[in-house]
Formats: sequence, C-alpha cells, structure tokens
Amino acid sequence: MRIAKLALTLALLAAGLLGISGPGVRVGLWPFSTGFQILRWSAYLGLAAAGIGLIGLLIPKARAGAPAGLVVAIGLGLAAAYLPWHWRQRARALPPIHDISTDLEHPPEFAAVLPLRAGAPNPSAYGGADVAEAQRRGYPDIQPLMLTAPPSAAFARALDAAKGMRWAVVAADSAGGRIEATATTRWFGFKDDIVVRITPAPTGSRIDVRSVSRVGRSDVGTNAARIRAYLATLKEQSL
Repeated sequence: MRIAKLALTLALLAAGLLGISGPGVRVGLWPFSTGFQILRWSAYLGLAAAGIGLIGLLIPKARAGAPAGLVVAIGLGLAAAYLPWHWRQRARALPPIHDISTDLEHPPEFAAVLPLRAGAPNPSAYGGADVAEAQRRGYPDIQPLMLTAPPSAAFARALDAAKGMRWAVVAADSAGGRIEATATTRWFGFKDDIVVRITPAPTGSRIDVRSVSRVGRSDVGTNAARIRAYLATLKEQSL
C-alpha cells in the first residue's frame, strides 16, 4: 500500500510539474531556462513513479493492496516523462538552429519588428553560411513558393494567410511586398518573428519566408514547421 501511495504521489507531482513548466514561462513566473528545468524534473519523477509502480506490481503484497493505483501511477508517470523525452529526441535529430529561410542566399531582412526584438538573446541578422548549410541538411524541403498570381494579388493572399495563422501582423507594405509579424508558441509562449517577401517572377510571384526565434539555440523544428504550414495555406488558396 505504501509503494502504491508513493508511486501515485510521484506521478501526480510529475504531471503537475509538466503542467506548469510552459505556462509559467508564458505568464512570466519564471524564465524559460527554469521552465526547461521543471520539464526535466517532471520526466525524472515520472520515470521514478513508473519504476516504483512496476516494482509494486511485481510484489504480491503490494499488488494485492492497490493494483489500480499502481497501474495509474505507471501510466501517469510514463505520460509525464514522454513529452520531455520526445522534445529531447527531436532536438537531437534536428540541426541546432533557430533561423529558417526559404532564401539562403539573400534571406528576407527584418525592419518593423526590430524594436520588438530589442534585448532578445538571438540576433535578427542572419547567421551566414554555417546556418544555411545546417538548414540544407536538416530541412531540404524549405523552398520558395512560386505563384501564378501577380505580386499585388499574391500580397493579398499572403497577408490573409498570415492573419489566418493567427500571427500578430506588425507591418504590411503592399508596395514593397513585405509582411512582418510575430507568432507566439502555444506551450512556452516563445515569440518568433516572421518576414514574408513577395517579388515579381517570370510566371507571376515568388514568396519567400523567414522565421526566427528570439530565444533558444535550437527551435526543435518550430520555425520550419511554421513556414511549411504557411506555404501550404498559400498553395491551397491558389488552387
């Protein structure tokens, strides 16, 4: 009975830490480094709860006293440990970069969002050849989008798509073919900045997108996923 109680207590604590790790950063209770530490401890406690619960199931006396509690502790503990483990595996599998662009030779530059990035650990200037090569290896599918629509119509579609992504649009310059916006991640509330560039092309318009995180060395694929989703929305609009 004591084993079941210990396992369940640890599992609930692990789930609680997991639940507050990101939202605490989002509302400003602690910095993101502390949020990551809390996330790490939720994994440790979750694994401990699952391990103790499994031991309890193997002990006839403990199993007979509270089998349901042991099973719940194992399930809840493993669930609490899975998300941190999953993010860690993704971080290891992807290049440690946080600046993704469809144009690696001449990435779109930020202007309107620069005041919002003041004091951000990550610079707005592109990281150069090393970042470009890392992106080519990790995200070879991130490419410009070609539309048959003229630049004016392509700009309107690009702006509608940005709003549909629920980005906070900072600037929209139809004459210059530029859109700048900020996206907020769901769990930790990280701020990532996006610039969309629309230029004339022989067959219509070329759409380039760059998405950059304000904090963190690796974005765990967030910026690339954002660009993919945005370009996919534009493709659907053009059909």
